[in-house]
Amino acid sequence: MRALGLDGFSNGWVAVCLDGDTQEIAFHRDIADALARPFDCAGIDIPIGMSHDGARACDRLARNRLRPHTSRVFTGARRWLWQEFCDPDKANQEALRRGQTRVSRQLWHIGRKIMEVDAFVRAHGTRNIREVHPELVFLRLNGSKPLARKKSQEGDACRRALLKRFGFREIDRWLTEVRIGTGAKRDDVLDACAVAIVARDAAGCVPDGAPPRDPYGLPMQIWF
Repeated sequence: MRALGLDGFSNGWVAVCLDGDTQEIAFHRDIADALARPFDCAGIDIPIGMSHDGARACDRLARNRLRPHTSRVFTGARRWLWQEFCDPDKANQEALRRGQTRVSRQLWHIGRKIMEVDAFVRAHGTRNIREVHPELVFLRLNGSKPLARKKSQEGDACRRALLKRFGFREIDRWLTEVRIGTGAKRDDVLDACAVAIVARDAAGCVPDGAPPRDPYGLPMQIWF
C-alpha cells in the first residue's frame, strides 16, 4: 500500500510516502504536484469539507479529545471567507453581520492552502484523500496522554521519539539535513509523518461512521 502524508508550510507541502518498508520525504510547491504520483490513500492536515457557517462536528469532537489543548484545532473554515474577501477584518465584519463566529488570524493565513486543497479534492472525487489532524495522531501514539507544545524542546523530542518507535528510521536526518533550505520547519516534517501513519494505518475518526457532508458532498470527518 502506498500512503502519503501531507502538511503545508510557507513554500508548499511536505509529503511523506510510506510504501512497504520504503520511507521517503519530498517537498512540493503545490498540492497537485504533491499528489501527482499514484497513491492508495493520502492524508492532509487541512480542513476538507466546509459548512456555510464554519461549524463542524468533527472540529468540536477533535477539540474535546485534545483537552486541555483545544486551541490546537483551528475552527471556522468557510469558503466564502476567501472567495469574497482579501482582508480578514472585513471578512470578520461580514461574519458577525451573518451571526457567525469570527475567523482566527491563524486560520485566515492558511486560507490559500485550504482553498487549494478544496479545489483539488472537488475535482478528484474518486481519489482517497482524507483530513487528518496530527495532534490527534500524536495523542493516540502517546497513549492518550497530552503532549507539550510541538515547538517546545520537550514537545519536539516526544514527537520524534514516538515516530521512531513507529519505525521512522530517517527522522533525525530528515530534520537536520533534508529539510534545510526548503522553508519547512521541524514541526511541519513531524506532522507530515504523523499524517502518513494515518493514511496507512488509521485507528479511527471523528465523527464515527458515515460522516456529514458539505454542500459539495465532501465529508466533514477527521481521521487519526
